[in-house]
Order: sequence, then C-alpha cells, then structure tokens
Amino acid sequence: MKENMDIAGLTNGFRDRLIQPNDNDYEESRKVYNGMIDKNPGLIAKCKDTADVIAAANFGRENNMLIAVRGGGHNAGGLGICDDGLVIDLSNINYVYVDTKSKTIRVGGGATWGDVDHAAHAFKLAVPSGIISTTGVGGLTLGGGVGYLSRKYGLTIDSILEVDMVLADGSFVTASAKENTDLYWAIRGGGGNFGIITSFLFQGHPVHTNYAGPTLWHIDKTEKILKWYRNFILNVDEDLYGFFAVLTIPGPPFPETLHGKKMCGVVWNYLGPHHEADKIFKPVHELKPDFEHIGPIAHPALNSMFDVFYPTGLQWYWRADFIKEIPDEAVTQHVKFGNELPTPHSTMHLYPINGKAHKTASFRLARKSVLPEKSVESTISPK
Repeated sequence: MKENMDIAGLTNGFRDRLIQPNDNDYEESRKVYNGMIDKNPGLIAKCKDTADVIAAANFGRENNMLIAVRGGGHNAGGLGICDDGLVIDLSNINYVYVDTKSKTIRVGGGATWGDVDHAAHAFKLAVPSGIISTTGVGGLTLGGGVGYLSRKYGLTIDSILEVDMVLADGSFVTASAKENTDLYWAIRGGGGNFGIITSFLFQGHPVHTNYAGPTLWHIDKTEKILKWYRNFILNVDEDLYGFFAVLTIPGPPFPETLHGKKMCGVVWNYLGPHHEADKIFKPVHELKPDFEHIGPIAHPALNSMFDVFYPTGLQWYWRADFIKEIPDEAVTQHVKFGNELPTPHSTMHLYPINGKAHKTASFRLARKSVLPEKSVESTISPK
C-alpha cells in the first residue's frame, strides 16, 4: 500500500474499523475459509453499513488500489482477499429480516446461509441455497446457488427479487425487475464483478420440516447405485432432491462400524407430505442401503448437517464442471477413484440441476441472451 494514502481521511466518518498490517487483529482478520490462501492486504475495511462500503470503494478507486470484496469469506479460490490492496469486508453487515406478509427475506451482504436458515425457519420459510450453512450468502448467490431445494424452487438466483448495490464509481443503486433491469438480469447468472451487493431481497418459499437424510452403500455397489441414480433423479417428483456422493466415512455422527470405510450414497430431501414418504422412498429401500438415516428434520439442521466435516482453516481444493449425462465411462471412473480416495475430506459429489431450475425465466433467458453492455460498467463484487 502506498505510504502517502490518506488513511486518516477515510477514518473520519467511518463507522466500523480499518485494519492495517501492524494491528493486533490483522492476522486473524485476513484469514479466509480456505487455509491454502495466504494473502496480505494493505488495508481491511470492516464495514458496518452501506455508507462505509461507499467510503471504502471511493478510497480504493481514488488511490488506484486492487480491491477484493469479502462476504462470508467461503470462496475456495480466496477471491475475498488480496495481496497489498484493499479488502472491503462485509461480514458485519449481517442481518436477516423476514416480512411475513409478502413472505420475503431481506439479507445483509455479510450474512451466511446459517443466519438466513435460522431466521426464516421461525416463519416456515427458506431460500434455496447450498449444503453447508457457513457459506456466505453473497458468494453462493452470485455463483448461481444449488442445493436441497433446487429441484422444487430453482437456483438461489431464481429467488432474487432485488439487490442494493454500490458500484465501482461509489454510486448506490437498487436492481430489480422494475429498476436497473439490465443489472438485475446480470446478477442472476452473470456471476460477479458488477458491484458490491450490500443487501439481497429474496422470495421465501414454504419450507419447515423436511423428510431427509443419507442412504449409504459399500463402495463395491457404486456401479449399480450410480447407474440407478442417473435415471431415477431425472424422472422422480420435483419434491424429492438427492445428490450422489462417493466418500470415506469420517466419523461421528455416523456409526463407529462405518468409520474409515469407503462408501457411495445419496443425501435426500423430500418436501412433500410426510405420509407420502414411504411411497416416495420405496425405490430407494428396495436397493437395501447398508446405512439409512431418513426422517423428519428441520431445514436449518439439514442444511448444517455436514458443517462439522468442512471446517474453516483446512487446505481445500475443489473442482467442478457441468455435465448433461452420466455415461457408463463416468460410472467406471467413479468406481475406480472411489476406491482410491486418500482421506475423509476427499469426496466426489454429483448435484442435480433439473426440475424447477430448468423451468425458470432466468434459466431460459440465460440460454437465449447475451450480457447487456451497460451492465458491465462496475467491476467489483462480493465473494
């Protein structure tokens, strides 16, 4: 960071904290979810509100600083942190407000999905998100967002009604279907780098107690189960979601007899009437799982079920791709590498993106349109 920068000028009127490399909490403040990422920003602006974000964005632009925007800090690539530049940290802009009349949910840019799940659950509402509750709302949403509710209610971006955003020039805008519509279009499939979203307004969906949980089979049954799953998940009712996994059982809460064993499995979530669950899961039961734990579970509990296995600070490396089908050769590769997983943190997941996610207006628009030129004027976004 340049020595002649007017940090004192930024400090005046700034509601939260400006953290520099010589401050006692600098080391802790620069950490992100992925322990593999080790970057040293010149300045961390912990923002309390939108005014702080505007001040920080203006300071970074005026001083020609590299800017990283941190929401939940969960981004595996570490895009919420940078070397030498300015980190605009939204983690203290963390609130969730549920409007019971409109069934909408207003969420601060620094919130995590655990925060949203907790607040919305009291009103029997939820928003489609991922499978780990410590994930930041901003990063997952702008990446599309797929999880337990996606076959029924679409991707996370399909539930965005509007956002409040600070642009790279320091201006503040609201983007919705009625206002700044090109920007609204862009954030629902265009990824990041359009601005700093300080709040999201989501449409809530009726979710409270799911009928959900994992079914597991020993690894030697991977070929049979995956070939069954690839057809089943395309044709089953949209109330049922399930992602396929190959994994090594890490420990509790799984039974001790399974610890360290390599297995394949599906984690299910059924949103329909519980009295229909036996009929819905009959094809699954007929495959005689070696372990099954399916039953009523509150949505926040389901969405945080695996948090303990994905803690902050480990050195994570993830890769992903979109596929249209699971051919026999892919099944063969799952069998091969499933038997060679080196650690309990080494897994392979297949997430279905069908059902409602294929029927939404934003999905059809993304397939037919190109990005409007106006919507790329701003070049910073939360991660």
